[in-house]
Amino acid sequence: MNQLLSISGYLAVKEVWRNRGRFLLVSLVIALITLLVLFIAALGEGLGNGNREYISKLDAELIVYQAKSDFLIAASRLGRDRLAAVRRVTGVADAGMFGAASANLVLPSDVEPLKVALLGVEPGHVGEPQVLEGQQLSTDLAQEVIIDSNTAYRSGIGVGDTLTIRVTQGTRDELFDLRVVGVADGQQYSLQPSIFAPFYTWDRIRPKSEAEVNSSNPVANVVLVKLEDPAQIEAVSQRLAEQVDNVEAATLKDAIQALPGYSAQQSTLNTQGGFTLFIGILVIGGFFQIQILQKVAQIGVLKAIGTANPVVAASSVIQIMVVTVVGVAIGALLAFLFSLTFPPTVPIVFNGTTSLLAVVALLLIGPLGGLVSIRYAVRIEPLKALGLSS
Repeated sequence: MNQLLSISGYLAVKEVWRNRGRFLLVSLVIALITLLVLFIAALGEGLGNGNREYISKLDAELIVYQAKSDFLIAASRLGRDRLAAVRRVTGVADAGMFGAASANLVLPSDVEPLKVALLGVEPGHVGEPQVLEGQQLSTDLAQEVIIDSNTAYRSGIGVGDTLTIRVTQGTRDELFDLRVVGVADGQQYSLQPSIFAPFYTWDRIRPKSEAEVNSSNPVANVVLVKLEDPAQIEAVSQRLAEQVDNVEAATLKDAIQALPGYSAQQSTLNTQGGFTLFIGILVIGGFFQIQILQKVAQIGVLKAIGTANPVVAASSVIQIMVVTVVGVAIGALLAFLFSLTFPPTVPIVFNGTTSLLAVVALLLIGPLGGLVSIRYAVRIEPLKALGLSS
């Protein structure tokens, strides 16, 4: 076995070095394919993360929606009475109201307003993000907010500053000044940076229709639920449906999958990545098939002097692996260098696990693409290859 690998390795590396220009060109093609695959994976991770970031970081196990809302937060409406009923259900450790709306963060006059997700949470209850800097929200009626790191970076606002929110209530634009008391980590919601306000403050300043302007009955979108025992999630979910009128509960995973456009977006990007890998297989397979056809006579000579088929096959495999590894390494390095130039506003996130899986898949497409050429190489007859037999 050692002798087989030694001879095969020598033949493979010798040929690659003698024709290094040709093989480098193929490695660069593989590098471009690698770059494309990694960026598609990073784009999928970035867009998905921008949609699910807040929900995925919730210290909760269930989200309670209005019945028949198809697990869409924007389509659900729950009053304060439902919150009280949810908290009475056995197995519920904590529950908090959550409301979502969009608003514009007013910046200095020469800067465009920043579109943000205006989120209402109950101070001290599930749903309120933990701050990295500053302090938590104090009361339900406080004129204060927590901003996430994306909002802080894009606006230049920090703890102790006062920000101005512009919303439409009825037919008029209204401005509200709120004091920033804390900054949390990344908590994007629906691909927007987030601002968290105490629930009753949120209800007062959120965008409203003309009919809602004079209403004094705060309504949340959903209720976030933390369980005493996460292992009892199925049982508690069933109790909620039975004991609380006109609601349905979803796990965080189901809630994320129900986000508008999330599943379709991820499926599209995964399909693009799959097609790119398939193209890589065809490119590598086509190149090495042409390579074998160009050296039929050489392989015939090797076999005529006693070289076994395993040596020929192993030499081809080593060649394919060397070219693929070099190409993937160049592509991964380029992807890393390009990633350093993108601002945080671009939704591209290089997740370690996702990137590793992409690299492993790319390393496998080399041998897969070269299978046909390897099979052809081992079936070459020495006499026919040398033109000594008809």
